Amino acid sequence: MYEVAGVAVNYGAAAAVSDVNLRIDAGELVVVVGPNGAGKSTLINAMAGVHPVASGRLAVDGQDITREPPHRFCDRGIAIVPEGRRLFVNLTVRENLELGSYRAEARRARGDSLKRVCALFPVLGERMDAPAGALSGGQQQMVAIGRALMARPRFLLLDEPSLGLSPMIVQDMFRAVREINAGGVAVLLVEQNIAAALGLARRAYVLDEGRIAAEGEPANLLSRPEIQKAYLGT
Repeated sequence: MYEVAGVAVNYGAAAAVSDVNLRIDAGELVVVVGPNGAGKSTLINAMAGVHPVASGRLAVDGQDITREPPHRFCDRGIAIVPEGRRLFVNLTVRENLELGSYRAEARRARGDSLKRVCALFPVLGERMDAPAGALSGGQQQMVAIGRALMARPRFLLLDEPSLGLSPMIVQDMFRAVREINAGGVAVLLVEQNIAAALGLARRAYVLDEGRIAAEGEPANLLSRPEIQKAYLGT
């Protein structure tokens, strides 16, 4: 289990996230939804060890990792797909993917991991030697997800994977997320596409102005008039 307990994250003197509590159980698919500027990316970056936590606790299987350096988060089985993909556009698809398997355990399984990524995203198998910058936006997002999977994570953190993609590609991306989760990887999905994200999840959190505004099963959240009005525009 990955647990976030009373976490606050600041940007300078400004509080971006305040007193957030959430958890991801082993093999679970959880979503965090909310409007622009709610603090979703700040939260997920803190959970990946990319941004320091001002207060509160991050723990994996009960072990406190709050003050550990970012590479230790990877050792704990945590991988992030950042917003904007952040690929090395002059490197090939293969080279970008292999960067995800730098840990010794992941390096030993690199061949199997590549096969797994290509089974999930067959088009990447056809573009292995192409520069990542020559791919479409949707294909680049596949590389970003594949790179994270090359680390063989237990917990996959996805930050806005549908951003800027066509509806058809978004459907394919969410299909891949389901398959990844079905393979045993716990997934935390941060999304602005609230209706689609809630359709994927077992549990959901609504983040607004840096705080958890609601949580529970997606069907229950969708049935609440205040959630419909505030976040779904209905």
